[in-house]
Amino acid sequence: MDNFDLDQFLNVALFWGLQVLYALVIFIIGRWVASLLTRILKKTLESRDTDASLVGFLTGLCHMGLMVLVVVTALGTVGIQTTTFAAILASAGLAIGLALQGSLSNFAAGVLILLFKPFKIGDYIETGGTAGLVADIGILVTTLNSLDNKRIIIPNSVAMGGIITNYTANSTRRVDMAFGVSYSDDLDKVQGVIKQVFETDQRVLKDPAPDIFISGHGDSSINLAVRPWVQTADYWDVYFATHKALKQAFDREGISIPFPQRDLHIVEDKTRVASS
Repeated sequence: MDNFDLDQFLNVALFWGLQVLYALVIFIIGRWVASLLTRILKKTLESRDTDASLVGFLTGLCHMGLMVLVVVTALGTVGIQTTTFAAILASAGLAIGLALQGSLSNFAAGVLILLFKPFKIGDYIETGGTAGLVADIGILVTTLNSLDNKRIIIPNSVAMGGIITNYTANSTRRVDMAFGVSYSDDLDKVQGVIKQVFETDQRVLKDPAPDIFISGHGDSSINLAVRPWVQTADYWDVYFATHKALKQAFDREGISIPFPQRDLHIVEDKTRVASS
């Protein structure tokens, strides 16, 4: 009887010992694979100049998910039922997802912003029906500072859900302006004066050359489209300086900038005059 009990004990011990050993092997190898895949993900993200905060978050999330998979697999090897455990995790994940649906969409949009970089801190953008300088890009919201220094906080899902206009993404911009001169002015002279103003402003690029052409005939003026190219950082300085410089140059050269006016013609009713 004693020999039988000892043999049974040894068999059970050997069986469970092997199961635990298999579980340990699976855990050790799985942890090594999880670390390897996490390092590969980190190097891939860093090679694409991904934001450091996003790299840390994604690699941590990846490692955690892989380790959960390794632990569940190891527990299944020793005979522990993982179906209930997995069902509990799935239910908890679903409940959290439903409760944080809006936040999750903002989070996903924030990840896309950090990955694809449609704008970066310091850019002047227009999105979500508003515009401003990008002050911060968070996981859930993007913060802008308007030109009059108002703080604007936009959910990332709103920022990525519509059209994004990035005014400072490119190194150069075209300054679009319109001016009117009198019908009696010499148009060749007008265009020459405008060209001379641009030649004296070192901020105006020579290539591409500024566009100066007649854009239409108004009620009181000949309208000109004036479009110099500048470095993006010089856009507003050139815009305001050009208006002042052209007004002063027009005054020196006797070129008039007409204001709206109408001619009134009074027609006398000769029938009424005769009857009176």
